[in-house]
Amino acid sequence: MTDTSTTIDYSKTLYLPQTSFPMRAGLPAKEPEIVARWQEMNLYKKLRADAKDRPLYVLHDGPPYANGNIHIGHALNKILKDVITRSFQMRGYNSNYVPGWDCHGLPIEWKIEEQYRAKGKDKDEVPINEFRKECREFATHWIKVQSAEFKRLGIEGDFDNPYTTMAYHAESRIAGELLKFAMSGQLYRGSKPVMWSVVERTALAEAEVEYQDIESDTIWVKFPVARIDATSAQDLGDAHVVIWTTTPWTIPGNRAVSYSPRVAYGLYEVESVENDFGPRPGERLIFADALAEESAIKAKMTFKRIRTVSGDELAAITLAHPFHGLGGGYEFAVPMLDGDHVTDDAGTGFVHTAPGHGREDFEAWMNAARDLEARGISPAIPFAVDDAGYYTKDAPGFGPDREGGPARVIDDNGKKGDANKVVIEELIARNALFARGRLKHSYPHSWRSKKPVIFRNTPQWFVHMDKDLGDQSTLRSRALRAIDETRFVPAAGQNRLRAMIEDRPDWVLSRQRAWGVPICLFADEDGNVLQDEAVNARILAAFEEEGADAWFAEGARERFLGEKANESWTQVRDILDVWFDSGSTHVFTLEDRPDLKWPADVYLEGSDQHRGWFHSSLLESCGTRGRAPYDTLVTHGFTMDEEGRKMSKSLGNTVIPQDVIKDSGADILRLWVMTTDYWEDQRLGKNIIQTNIDAYRKLRNTIRWMLGTLAHDEGGEIAYADMPELEKLMLHRLAELDELVRSGYDAFEFKRITRALIDFMNVELSAFYFDVRKDALYCDAPSSTRRKAALQVVRHLFDRIVTWLAPMLPFTTEEAWLDLHKDAVSIHLEQFRDTPSEWRNEQLAAKWRKVRDVRRVVTGALELERADKRIGSSLEAAPVVFVTDPELLAAVQDIDMAEVCITSAITIRDEAPPAGAFVADDVKGVAVVPERASGTKCARSWRYTHDVGSDAAYPDVSARDAAALRELAELGKLA
Repeated sequence: MTDTSTTIDYSKTLYLPQTSFPMRAGLPAKEPEIVARWQEMNLYKKLRADAKDRPLYVLHDGPPYANGNIHIGHALNKILKDVITRSFQMRGYNSNYVPGWDCHGLPIEWKIEEQYRAKGKDKDEVPINEFRKECREFATHWIKVQSAEFKRLGIEGDFDNPYTTMAYHAESRIAGELLKFAMSGQLYRGSKPVMWSVVERTALAEAEVEYQDIESDTIWVKFPVARIDATSAQDLGDAHVVIWTTTPWTIPGNRAVSYSPRVAYGLYEVESVENDFGPRPGERLIFADALAEESAIKAKMTFKRIRTVSGDELAAITLAHPFHGLGGGYEFAVPMLDGDHVTDDAGTGFVHTAPGHGREDFEAWMNAARDLEARGISPAIPFAVDDAGYYTKDAPGFGPDREGGPARVIDDNGKKGDANKVVIEELIARNALFARGRLKHSYPHSWRSKKPVIFRNTPQWFVHMDKDLGDQSTLRSRALRAIDETRFVPAAGQNRLRAMIEDRPDWVLSRQRAWGVPICLFADEDGNVLQDEAVNARILAAFEEEGADAWFAEGARERFLGEKANESWTQVRDILDVWFDSGSTHVFTLEDRPDLKWPADVYLEGSDQHRGWFHSSLLESCGTRGRAPYDTLVTHGFTMDEEGRKMSKSLGNTVIPQDVIKDSGADILRLWVMTTDYWEDQRLGKNIIQTNIDAYRKLRNTIRWMLGTLAHDEGGEIAYADMPELEKLMLHRLAELDELVRSGYDAFEFKRITRALIDFMNVELSAFYFDVRKDALYCDAPSSTRRKAALQVVRHLFDRIVTWLAPMLPFTTEEAWLDLHKDAVSIHLEQFRDTPSEWRNEQLAAKWRKVRDVRRVVTGALELERADKRIGSSLEAAPVVFVTDPELLAAVQDIDMAEVCITSAITIRDEAPPAGAFVADDVKGVAVVPERASGTKCARSWRYTHDVGSDAAYPDVSARDAAALRELAELGKLA
């Protein structure tokens, strides 16, 4: 036979990887092409059609606010949601995602007001529905912008038919939910202190405030004893009770002083003083014993303790207001009230009680109302401060009667007014100030304007938290029961939400604004609501056809009241709290859309939504339906910079998702989300992005190698029983990973999945299985069972790994899938592959753990040989391996360890190693003596064998390679 060795380019006879899947991803350019393809083919519609007969799995979207470009928090949130919906879609569900937007409320209203001010227009001179129209147009614009930004992130959902709180149907349904509360008696008009934004001129809910540190004036104020109703306390007639407060401006609103019978109090007499103002020697003062010395230091004075003052004695005391007689006012009695909120942790042990300026003050005052009336004390609560922060006529001497006009607590810019100053000056003038100081403390601010709020008594509309709803339950008890029935991820969220529900006051629904769903009620002068189903029906029908603007149209009162228009019903003009809007989204999405279901399987938002959307949705649903609108709550933390600092423009440490996408691609951002502990606050910056780029590159190259190898896959199946052990091991690992991936997606533990898959691809595939099998895959004959089995396993590896990753990396996996499966429509229409039970083989896995232990020692020895330049490739080696551990020896007895260790030969000996043999500390009973391989190097496979030239037609290759060449020639595949 003719020698053909000189005419063959052996590299062309190998099954080397061939693929058009590029090593360099080019995601910023490639991803928009994929987005365009998805839109052109209407992937969302295909997903729905493909899954129409599957059970629904619904993640209900918490609506972002439609007022600007998305930020990193939006990106984190939407990526998490997309991964959840895609993962359930690929596991046998119809996981329909409907995005939504919150459109009403103050931020949009502010933007339009800013535009008005820039044009010199006055909002109050513009018809309200014209103003509302501009708000609607503003929100519509940003919904379009955010939709495009979300799609660029790879988010798949019904963006052609999202839900919005400003849609006419939504406004009608929100109004309908309000009317349910009204008709069931859960809604009432009350006068309570609420958090009030002077800057924004509206009441705020707890969910609308954030806490910032401020420095406040603090004062200690003397309240003189005016009357004593106990004989034992007659010696207290000339004493003063001293209170402490961080809000001097609330003193005009004082109506009582609270104490606690659990606190020890004493009567003290002043001995010496340093200040020109304040107490004088001989004055007698009452303090909590635990705080007396600290208070004396603050006032720069000394005093002596005279005696104990009991709780019964305090209860018998009535005080006079320190401003008694000022402006002809403050002549009422100031009672002492037993208050559960009083402690001796700070202050004086007495709490200044202004029921119009604090929740606990209000509750203490109202709890005592009946007793106060019996004592001839009016329980009426003053309206001491108006909506602009000015004192009213209920604050004599500081309000409109004051020379120069009323003093102000906070101005329109959120700055401190002159109220504290004038109150303190008056206290000094009346010898009522014990001491003064400054204190840095946490104080509520509007999360929109970032300006301080005040507690102010105003008429508002409330929902009862503790009213019996007719079934021996209250809104609070229903909500607490629903929390117990809800799954929380992470579990700590349950305690957080429970604590908020346990402690929250009645729900304030009213806002004094223009843009939103109106509180569409008619009420009499006492706040009684008109309960007329016909009127309600007319309102809801009009909202459905015309939107909530109908409430503000000319003639609306007569239109809706009909024949009752001549009765004395007043049309309420307040706007609903936007949290009620978003809390009602479950109604006009989950209930009303036939492609969704109620309740939702899951809500997912940031942990701040325990006081926001999770909270309002829970209350709204429990009030109208008796249970939560969700089965599971998942929360994520907030994104900090790489040093753990809050991102802010002023620090210049913000990460803009659009910039990351432009530079690196959306899949890089998605990989970061998947590899972070999103349940906690997470970090992001240039270094972290680069880490994810590096991880992505390795992952992509592993996929690329599989694609290149599968280019030679001609199909066919090798029975599991006929597969080599190494292939069975890989199938076992796939079975293990299948369980881990599915349970990870069920538990929303995405980091566990990505960590397992990345480690598997880098350590077990690239550095082990693929490395070992390259020789067989590249060099074996077409008919080789070993090669066919390896190809079959690579096929299984690719199909499973890429589909498992598809929810996380939708662009990369789509590109890879379509590169292999030319006729496929999209990987996102695929399902996770089922795993045959026979693949699970724990015994085999245990054996191969031992095989790999031995391999690790061999590899360690050869690495030293390469480092010392004694060998180049591991194929130049034929090590002798001494195995004295019986279990390890048994494991490798029937294994081709030369193949596993990628050497040309290997010798296994059951005997003690010679001195100097290489050992590894973590594998006992194995030692290696490296030796060079003997024989001749095969020109095709580069292995050293003793059968090179055994086939005269191919004199420079081994017998294995010569047989492969003959087979290729017979198939016409050898040029």
